[in-house]
Amino acid sequence: MTSLDTLFKPKSIAVIGASDTKGRAGNVIIRNLQSGGFQGPIMPVTPKYQAVAGILAYPTIEALPLIPDLAILCTQASRNSELIRQLGEKGVKVAIILAAGMKKTKAEDGRSEFEVMRDIASQYAMRVIGPNSLGLILPWLNLNASFSPIPANRGNIAFVSQSAAVCTTILDWARNRRIGFSTFISLGEASDIDFPELLDYLSRESKTDAILLYIDNIQDARAFISAARAASRNRRVLVLKSGRTPEGASILPHLQENDIGLDGAYDAAIRRSGMLRVRTTHELFAAVETLSHSVPLRGERLAIISNGGGPAVMAVDTLLEMGGKLAVLSEETKAKLDAILPASWSQSNPVDIVGDADTERYKKVTEILLESDEADALLILHSPSVTAPGLKTAKALADMLKNSQRAKRFNILTNWQGESDDATVARLAFAHAGFPAYRTPESAVTAFMHLVEYRRNKKQLMETPTSIGQIDYDVEGGKALIQQALEENLRTLTTHEARPFLSKYGINVMATWLASDASEAAQITEQVGYPVAVKLRSPDIAHKSDVNGVMLDLNNATEVANAAQLMLNRVSMTYPTARIEGLQIQSMANRAGSQELRVCVRHDPVFGPVILLGEGGSEWDVNRDAAVAIPPLNMALARYLVIGAIKSGKLRQRGHPYNFDVNALCHFLVTLSQILIDFPEITELDIHPLLVTGDSFTVLDASIQLRPFEGDANTRLAIRPYPKEMEERAELKDGRAILLRPILPEDEPNHKSFIEHVSVEDLYKRFFSDVGELNHEALANLTQIDYDREMAFVAVHRLDEGSDEILGVVRALANPKHTDAEFAVLVRSDLKGMGLGRILMEKIISYGRVSGLQRFNGMTMPSNSGMIALAQKVGFTIDVQLQDGIVEMDMTL
Repeated sequence: MTSLDTLFKPKSIAVIGASDTKGRAGNVIIRNLQSGGFQGPIMPVTPKYQAVAGILAYPTIEALPLIPDLAILCTQASRNSELIRQLGEKGVKVAIILAAGMKKTKAEDGRSEFEVMRDIASQYAMRVIGPNSLGLILPWLNLNASFSPIPANRGNIAFVSQSAAVCTTILDWARNRRIGFSTFISLGEASDIDFPELLDYLSRESKTDAILLYIDNIQDARAFISAARAASRNRRVLVLKSGRTPEGASILPHLQENDIGLDGAYDAAIRRSGMLRVRTTHELFAAVETLSHSVPLRGERLAIISNGGGPAVMAVDTLLEMGGKLAVLSEETKAKLDAILPASWSQSNPVDIVGDADTERYKKVTEILLESDEADALLILHSPSVTAPGLKTAKALADMLKNSQRAKRFNILTNWQGESDDATVARLAFAHAGFPAYRTPESAVTAFMHLVEYRRNKKQLMETPTSIGQIDYDVEGGKALIQQALEENLRTLTTHEARPFLSKYGINVMATWLASDASEAAQITEQVGYPVAVKLRSPDIAHKSDVNGVMLDLNNATEVANAAQLMLNRVSMTYPTARIEGLQIQSMANRAGSQELRVCVRHDPVFGPVILLGEGGSEWDVNRDAAVAIPPLNMALARYLVIGAIKSGKLRQRGHPYNFDVNALCHFLVTLSQILIDFPEITELDIHPLLVTGDSFTVLDASIQLRPFEGDANTRLAIRPYPKEMEERAELKDGRAILLRPILPEDEPNHKSFIEHVSVEDLYKRFFSDVGELNHEALANLTQIDYDREMAFVAVHRLDEGSDEILGVVRALANPKHTDAEFAVLVRSDLKGMGLGRILMEKIISYGRVSGLQRFNGMTMPSNSGMIALAQKVGFTIDVQLQDGIVEMDMTL
């Protein structure tokens, strides 16, 4: 990531369009660089002045005495393409463009200046921030290369924003709260450098503990999710996404209507990546405060101290509404509190220490709760009172907590209410002592729940899914049916045509008969039996309910004929130009104890195919009524979708337990996910209704939209699915048959068993340390991999009883540009000499060549003679460094 190193560690800066006129961008940038204390050369470029702010200016880029590491363009949109060309010819590798409007400014060839500039920058391998950027602030380098009127304090939060206005708002608020940043960067319209690269860089940057993103839109969903998943394993990442409604998103000037993705899909991507989403500016402020001061959350139990009942109730209401947990006090803790509190105290959590509480009472109660092991976090509330001095109590508590070793293990949050000077100073006293302080009980609890939700998202990221076992989908049979439909130029499959296809994946579709008119419908129902349903078939009428196009519980031929004819008559009157493809006849399903769901696959303009789950209805609004998931799904991810839909009310409970079996619904969703992975020709799939009774699922209506597809089917997905095409069979020297395949999250139990068959010595050679027993988090990191960034192949042997055992594993972890990768290989200690090591090494080398890697490297110990010999046999160059106790192995692919 050399180009980003230059951006974040510049030693010299040129300001193009520098100005000596106060208020101009070129003047503000120069003065911010000076006032920030940047130590390198600052080189103004302008033909108008000999000097700017006392610094010698240069008339042209060509006249610069050296090649600057970073150039900041403060010039008009129409000039920037040519200036980028001149900078490229000079050899400059990184530029920041402040000007807005480059997409609307036309160049001589008719393209926008934005497109021309981007092409020129690419030609010179120049990296660009912007246009429409506020600039860059690096407090730890004393660098303020921004147009912001407000500097940034040093801290451990990296802030990356697409909005310049949000940047200045955050800076203004954070300066007052003494909250600092490691990096503050305004992306603007992100013509080049964007969120994925910055997440990769900042998640490795030593000064950054947490990353906060303000997002208008995502340009490359796959790269974003991949980088976000990697960053979330190393840093806390929070996201504020604007444009939650289609109307709001459409106001953004750089977004066209066809660029606006489902907000639910953004939500799913953020959760799937292990990040946390905040939804309002107020939550954003609370999140920044929490990130600045909080320690990692050890649990979810919250204890509350308050000198008033009302604020405590508001805090509890907010906590429980958001799915939080209130700590339960033991009898021992209550006895300790009884000894120091008036008899009228609340006798439970929240601990209402009564309105006349003085400073000492607050301190003693706080100490008791910190000493108990019944809470993981503590919220201290204070309401203004004549007998409870707010400022004095705040200062005393802040000092006590700052010096308490036990407090360092808790998440401490405070809420000093009121708008008086004393309340404001009290909140600042806590903030300066390192404890977040909020204006309201609700905002304090919301901030705590940010930590809880983040912890849950991390847990989701590491959860081991249950396996659904081997499923014999008839993929070839399905392909034949889809190909036949495309050859017949059939682009829409209704229930009748979709039934044989869906049955190839074990999905039960209600038997359907077709009739051309009312008379034929009556004849068919005589053979089918009663009661029946009659449904209109028309590709031009999206909602059958608009014309009463579904008639249920018809009990004889006369009712069928009359209902069908009336239906056709209504269509001819209300939609005279609509195409009518006849009528659909189905037996009536038994709905007793059942629930009707709607499950869809839609193409999202940002995230590609997404799965929608809800209850449907003729007025179904996907933005409001559908829970969204991004495929591929496994059982764990499907369960999060279902439980999330239940909690949000998008699936309603019909009695207890649910009318549907959750595991069975998850299995159905995983199957649907596999269908859209196997068939890129499917652009939409709508199942409505899906009749669910316990673990029984029946599709009553289905519609599939098709179009021919060429190319790599996986590229349309935001997350790369399991690469089944990389599976390969092999044989060991003892004749044992093995399957070489990419590792799966479901492999965690078998991987744990595999590690147990590797000797302590071999593990030490592999990991360069005594690893002991690998815990769940370590095993999840090894089995839940991103196939876009890394690969691990396991050698699997099928035992007689049908279960699998892992005999060896080889893995490659690539850099973000996918040019270089580090490899590692491990074989069960009792299987040495069987040729498995060589089979695995040849497999990973083959993968490297096919996937476009340029170089493999690895490291081992001089004592690991077996690995060294194997590496030499398969073509690695060996470099033994005895002084350092390592052997480096390299291969150019």
